[in-house]
Amino acid sequence: MTEHRQRFLQLALDADALRFGEFTLKSGRVSPYFFNAGRFDSGTRMARLAACYADAIDQAGLDFDLVFGPAYKGIPLATALACEYAHRGRELPLAFNRKEAKDHGEGGSLIGASLAGRRVLIVDDVITAGTAIREALAIIRAAGGKPAAIAVALDRQEIASEQDPRSAAQAVAAEAGIPVVAVAGMDDLLAFAGTNPELVGFQEPLLAYRARYGNH
Repeated sequence: MTEHRQRFLQLALDADALRFGEFTLKSGRVSPYFFNAGRFDSGTRMARLAACYADAIDQAGLDFDLVFGPAYKGIPLATALACEYAHRGRELPLAFNRKEAKDHGEGGSLIGASLAGRRVLIVDDVITAGTAIREALAIIRAAGGKPAAIAVALDRQEIASEQDPRSAAQAVAAEAGIPVVAVAGMDDLLAFAGTNPELVGFQEPLLAYRARYGNH
């Protein structure tokens, strides 16, 4: 497990963004862990999270020239990432959407830099069903941008359904024809639990969950 993955998972654990126990997901599956990016709720936490994203993005060698955050959780994530790159000496334009279009002021549903002619990196917390990401892809294309890649914090790496053995991230990547990069995935989570004395007891439930729902 690379350093930025270890750093991200420890940060998530410390922020209570990563919790272990028994959680019923929207899908109805009972998961031994739960991830909530909303718990990165301070400037320090967001800055450290953005650094983890940037390390993962740089390691993947993604080619992009604008950062886009889908409403709502993607907005602070994309903003923090653009600030992190500014600290690293790279100036990147930033844009995001609002859920409901305005008919006054500047109007429309897009805020920030123009997407026209730009290669766009979409930044979000997770890909669950892929609905929000697909909406973002449509918005970007409609504004004349070219989706270049997607970056998320955590890839659960589990099958969409019994009929579709792909993970949600794999399905979106295949449909859009662009890479999806995660700061960490289920495999990293297992490795992390194995090295943390407080989490060793959760390794067995994690392995059982991956055996049942994991994308292999």
